Amino acid sequence: MYAALWHVLPGPWWLRVFFLLILAAAVVYGLFFYVFPWVSPFIVPQEVTVG
Repeated sequence: MYAALWHVLPGPWWLRVFFLLILAAAVVYGLFFYVFPWVSPFIVPQEVTVG
């Protein structure tokens, strides 16, 4: 999968690395500011057990 993503991106290797870093930052931003706050009401910390 990573090889396919690498071959789809345009430009030389340093530009591909830059695009991948921007893409990873966008995914992390989306998770922290949209997905995690949306999911947090469904997770009750008092009911979490490790067994």
